[in-house]
Amino acid sequence: MRLKSAIWVSALLRRANGAGAFAAVRRRGAEEAGAVFVKVATLDGKASLYGPAPPSFDDEASPERRFTPLVADRPEAEAEERMGKEIRFDPDLWFVEIEDRAGRSFLDLA
Repeated sequence: MRLKSAIWVSALLRRANGAGAFAAVRRRGAEEAGAVFVKVATLDGKASLYGPAPPSFDDEASPERRFTPLVADRPEAEAEERMGKEIRFDPDLWFVEIEDRAGRSFLDLA
């Protein structure tokens, strides 16, 4: 069984902020099972955006959330534009932003 999205996001925020990055929720989604998207801004005008990995990459034996890059090290406006599309498609999603010069996402990537 997977952790509720609200609990998982809270843990991600603690992990990132505890490691010296700045992380905040930009959009609160469905408490139980909202999809989670994470933007990592490197504070040089570039960003990466991570979203849920396709189900084919999801290991049924593991409750861990898996992520895949949707926008990788591109101008920050591209990540914002993609997030706008995702929000229009699923208004119940979570959107977390991490600011970290090293570009750390603090995610397990697929």
